[in-house]
Amino acid sequence: MFVTVRHRFVFAAALCLLGLSACARVSSSGSPLNGQSRTATAKRGTFRRTVRLNGTVGAVESFTVLAPRLAGQMTGSGTMVLTKIVRNGTTVRKGDVLVEIDRQSQLKNIQDRQAEYDGLLQQIRRKQADQVSAGISDETEMKGAEVDVKTALVEMRKNELIPRYQAEINKSNLAEAEAQLKQLKETFKLKREAEAADIRILEIQRDRALRALEYAKSNVDKMTIVSPMNGLAVLAPIYKGTRQVDPQEGDEVRAGAAIMLVVNPSAMQVTARINQVDLAQLRTGLPVDVRLDAYPDLIFPGRVERISAMAIPGGSRRIRHFSAMVSIQGRNPKLLPDLTASADVLLQNLENVLILPREAITTRDGRPAVEVVSNGKSELRPVKTGAMNDCEVVIESGLQDGTIVSLVPQKAPE
Repeated sequence: MFVTVRHRFVFAAALCLLGLSACARVSSSGSPLNGQSRTATAKRGTFRRTVRLNGTVGAVESFTVLAPRLAGQMTGSGTMVLTKIVRNGTTVRKGDVLVEIDRQSQLKNIQDRQAEYDGLLQQIRRKQADQVSAGISDETEMKGAEVDVKTALVEMRKNELIPRYQAEINKSNLAEAEAQLKQLKETFKLKREAEAADIRILEIQRDRALRALEYAKSNVDKMTIVSPMNGLAVLAPIYKGTRQVDPQEGDEVRAGAAIMLVVNPSAMQVTARINQVDLAQLRTGLPVDVRLDAYPDLIFPGRVERISAMAIPGGSRRIRHFSAMVSIQGRNPKLLPDLTASADVLLQNLENVLILPREAITTRDGRPAVEVVSNGKSELRPVKTGAMNDCEVVIESGLQDGTIVSLVPQKAPE
């Protein structure tokens, strides 16, 4: 299904050779003249002028199935093992299981995160209990300091009745009791703040463990991928060593890697490149014949839907390309995404016109002419030409249907 760039180039070259040979076959009709010249007969028919675009088939409506990106920090090595996957080309409906991935590591991760979360809850409860006990002890010590201050105040009332030295001792005792009470208040305030910080650290760890537990549970749900739409399952090749193969049960995939594409086969399109030289001839709405490089016998009608406004740099600095979107009408089991395709855009279609090969046209006095062959003699006859493509030219006047002309005409002397 996937064609390499080298194969596309070879196939394009083959198509060019086929196109040249087709022109040669049209031009070689008739009988030889003088043993050298070839002739052709002017005939009425349908004239078509087209421009060929090359691109890749894709679905208008599609969904890319990616290996899930696991949430959280403990996500393993980044590789996952496929335990179930639908076959390539399977028709699926919305809600059908497309891929299942081994979830044992995620289930173990849930148990580890649950144990970590429960352990932190127990640490918080123990810490809170220890802090309550320490608070009661500190409160008792605070009450004792307050009693000492009140006792010192009572003793201060006796200062007028007791000796002076005793009064000085009472003042000193009061100052010491007040200083002790103040120091205890500041110390206990700092202890309460430190205890609150310890609890907050444990709460942050608990919340982090809870999020990790929720991530682990969500990762288990990601191990099963269902189809979001009705369509066709197209597997995306993965590398096994140096080979590209379709993924199957037991293969390892990395997070974010494409596993398959679910496409709606009823609406397909071709993303094609337009050379800037051909851009002026194209417009939206033109009819197109789409051919698959892998299946040359299949031809699908189409239509130019969109043409990009911005150019894409090409192989040369002076040459640019534009992107075009061509819709494909019709369905076929062989019409799958990523196939290379050619789109022949019909620029001009003329019915019942007189047609000659381009090599039959020469010039006479600066005007187009043909060399008419009759009864073994030849003469140059001026004609009026019209539209032309790579192989044929329309003769508007000067020639009749059935006239035989030389394909190697002699140019008249000026």
